[in-house]
Amino acid sequence: MLKLKNIFAKTEDRPTPPEVYNWRIYGTALVASTASVLIGYDTGFVGACFTNEHFLANFGLTPNTTHTDDTVSNLISCFHAAAFFGALLSYPLAHYYGRKVALIVAAGIATIGAAVMLGGVAGHLAPIYLGRVFTGLTVGAATNLTVVYLSEVSPAPIRGQIIAAFEIGWRVGDLVGFWINYGISQHVPPGNKQWIIPVGVQLIPAGLFFVGSFVMLESPRWLFQVNRHEEAIRNLCFLRNLPSDNGYMVWEINTIRDSVEAQSAQIGPGLLDPAKEVFVRNRKYARRLVISACMLVIPNFMGIQSINYYSPKIFANIGVKGTNATLFSSGMFGVVKFICTFIYILFIVDNFGRRKAFMISASACSLCFWYLGAYLKINDPTKPGNVAGPGGTAAIAFMFMWTASFILAWSGGPFVWSSEVFEQNIRTFVQAINAAMSWVPIFIMTRLTSTMIDKMQYGIFFFFAAVAALAVPFVFFLVPETKGIALEDMDHLFTKGVPAYRAHQRVMQKASQTVLEEQSSVRSMDNDPSKKPETNYIENAAIQEIQPVFSRV
Repeated sequence: MLKLKNIFAKTEDRPTPPEVYNWRIYGTALVASTASVLIGYDTGFVGACFTNEHFLANFGLTPNTTHTDDTVSNLISCFHAAAFFGALLSYPLAHYYGRKVALIVAAGIATIGAAVMLGGVAGHLAPIYLGRVFTGLTVGAATNLTVVYLSEVSPAPIRGQIIAAFEIGWRVGDLVGFWINYGISQHVPPGNKQWIIPVGVQLIPAGLFFVGSFVMLESPRWLFQVNRHEEAIRNLCFLRNLPSDNGYMVWEINTIRDSVEAQSAQIGPGLLDPAKEVFVRNRKYARRLVISACMLVIPNFMGIQSINYYSPKIFANIGVKGTNATLFSSGMFGVVKFICTFIYILFIVDNFGRRKAFMISASACSLCFWYLGAYLKINDPTKPGNVAGPGGTAAIAFMFMWTASFILAWSGGPFVWSSEVFEQNIRTFVQAINAAMSWVPIFIMTRLTSTMIDKMQYGIFFFFAAVAALAVPFVFFLVPETKGIALEDMDHLFTKGVPAYRAHQRVMQKASQTVLEEQSSVRSMDNDPSKKPETNYIENAAIQEIQPVFSRV
């Protein structure tokens, strides 16, 4: 049985000073997450905004025609196509100029894009398309740069929480977008203001992102990578809230520096050297890249993007009637996602773990959609003479249960996991590919969902259920647990011959044994004061109660 006192336990690969868990690292995560507010806001507002009758009338589009449906689909999907290229283009920028400069550039483009879209009030679609492309480029870059940055600055025991802050920003924007549409439908008089206001609100998250990107410190790991050691140590000490001569800092600085230098010697410092390492010289990284890319593709075929962008239509199909009712249900959909994101960050990602959450969540998602598909096959409430009844109420409940289950693992979890499992010198390269791949299924689903709903009807839910069911064995056999393990030790999780379901335990046992051996070595060198500074952190650790997996409550 899970004890209440262990809910906030941190899994540490070695004893960690409490000063490391400080407001500076959490504040950095909060500022960086402003990038994802823009992503979430687009998800929340665009579906209802672009189908608003006054938006359509402004551009001479007639509701419920093939031309209009295609135009709206193009407006939505051009954003995702741009995001694909934005993720890839962010790599050379971050490689040469660092994470911070790349984020500043992305934020500036987003702000311009949000402003350009307001030019559509004149009745021309060109500014809307151009603005969507600009913001899409930014969003694609942010899905790469932000998670890489957060993974590089965070301590191992809370790395999942820090990276998952990206998900909080996403859900905040998502929630605001949904409820702005609902509030406008209730309180803003009919006219162009009903779509101009939500389009203009984009400037707020874009502006926050732009200002916040100037405040953030550059990644210490990237600074070590480009031989700016003094600045790297200064930034790392600030984020850890410890002086550079502290034993823990001596260990972390040496570990990062040695790892980066070894990887640089092996891989090389050039822009294309990581590509050669992944695809030519060391194919183990290519296999790992396939797994991480699949982790970002799978959830987008489990239904989340279809429901995000077409929630009013989907809720109407399962029996929610009336425009206001469907908008309200869509808004509540956003509330559930927001609440569950906090539950995931506080209780699951660094405590319960990534791997178990993935499998349990996928199982629950599959069951929910099997029910929804079966219900609509037996009693479709949109057909004449059919009444939703108790089965329809249950269908709506299952929709919200699916939402909660999905958010508690598959929404932010794949970004956390994929950003952790690669070495420093190839991380930005592979994460650019991962981020780009995550936008491919989003583009596909936003283009096809409306057609799938019309043609497949209940079958679309069976499709989502099948994908979720297949995700369970995929995770069990291929995805190792990463919680509590230092980035420099991730490679050990993929040791040949060690199954994914045993890898985490073996790495943690090895780390535990290493620290115990280091403690023994320190005791044997008590008469040699010259070696004390290098191993001071071991002596400090010896004072603490060390459990087998170093669990701190």
